[in-house]
Amino acid sequence: MSAELDLSPPEVPEPTLLESLLRYGLFLGAIFQLICILAVIIPTSKGHEQEETEPSDMKAGDQNKKSKGPAPQIRQKLKKESKKKR
Repeated sequence: MSAELDLSPPEVPEPTLLESLLRYGLFLGAIFQLICILAVIIPTSKGHEQEETEPSDMKAGDQNKKSKGPAPQIRQKLKKESKKKR
């Protein structure tokens, strides 16, 4: 009975150069993706500095928007006056 069972390891061919390059390329790609995901998840110190400067930039932007607000009203008044003169 034991003579009928073949318990020897199967014959596996050696990997070719292309298969080896593909395997290591896939490993490097996976490592690169993990690094990119970690870079997105873990904040850096530069990110905190930029967050602190952004509110001051936004305040300046709000002031610019407020100063631009009256300008269209003046233009509208001038247009209305010119229409009235006609």
